Amino acid sequence: MPSRLIVVKVGTSGITTGEGKLDEEEMRKLTSQIAAVNKQGDKVVLVTSGAVAAGIAELGIPPKPNDVVFQQAAAATGQSVLMAKYREFFKEHGLKVAQILLTAEDLSNRASYVHTCNVLIMLLKSGVVPIINENDVTSVAELKRCEGYKENFSDNDILSVLVAGAIGADMTIILSDIDGLYTADPQDPDAKLIKTVNGITPELKTSLNGKSKLGRGGIQSKIKAAEIATSCGITVVIANSRKENVLLDILSGKDVGTFFKPQKTMPLLKRWIAYGAAVKGQIHVNEGAKIAILEGSSLLPVGITRVVGNFNIGDVISIVDENKDEFAKGNPNYSSSELNLIKGLQVPEVQKKLGSDKPKEAVEYRNIHLIGEEK
Repeated sequence: MPSRLIVVKVGTSGITTGEGKLDEEEMRKLTSQIAAVNKQGDKVVLVTSGAVAAGIAELGIPPKPNDVVFQQAAAATGQSVLMAKYREFFKEHGLKVAQILLTAEDLSNRASYVHTCNVLIMLLKSGVVPIINENDVTSVAELKRCEGYKENFSDNDILSVLVAGAIGADMTIILSDIDGLYTADPQDPDAKLIKTVNGITPELKTSLNGKSKLGRGGIQSKIKAAEIATSCGITVVIANSRKENVLLDILSGKDVGTFFKPQKTMPLLKRWIAYGAAVKGQIHVNEGAKIAILEGSSLLPVGITRVVGNFNIGDVISIVDENKDEFAKGNPNYSSSELNLIKGLQVPEVQKKLGSDKPKEAVEYRNIHLIGEEK
């Protein structure tokens, strides 16, 4: 069997005790399985939660879930504790580890995104296990409230599939505290485990709610993560992290957890525009421009009616119609300040105002992702 590239995400509940401390026995089992997977010839990227919980335990201070600074201080403290344990346990199997802390901005900047992918691939080729977590210390929530800004990920479930899409992984395994996706709340005695999901329906996305006590993710987040990954052609499995040999069983093809069937593969650039980058602003267009885009044309300045937010060339923006509905995302050739100067203008007027060397397209069609085209 050809070697596979697998992203494994483990939640806070999977590596902590009921008291919120790191569960070293579970961490050792997880690292042992990843080491066995590597020995078989596959490559694994580990996306881990648990830094905040580890930091709270290390500091010995009661949790303050609504205090952002406290959460960030706990994460800063816990990261070193978490990585020290992973390093210790992987070393028992002769494996080295590398820590990668990512923010929304790291994935939103195209150059940074590509560079991060290159570093991950190099680490994997070197036999190192990359261990990824969100950089909670510098991920400032206030940035997400700027007009026109829309975040690209809110927890490690989403981060794991964005990483999987970026590096072209074959599979993402999301390890949680439940056996998979159920027809109802798992506490309900009539709830049944869904073995296979052939496609993410609107009903499925709104079926369940709930979050873990120590982590930020919930079943809704996992369904969204599965939707992103499968639309990029990546298989997803949600399973219970505490099931014995869960990783090895999944990768050997055993019937474990919930299997989400991959859909058609999306090109790498479109993956980044659709999911990888935070949305930095909005371009409002008239009906004629919307129809042209939906029919396969680029967006010209003449079709733009309004520009919202502050963004630069190469950022990702929403393309919004006259009803204020987002129907596409794009990677513009102009900054927001330039677009405000040329919106509504014909190409000759644009070139007269900004120079003849400027592109005639505000957003080229090849850099546009139509919302829903992944279905």
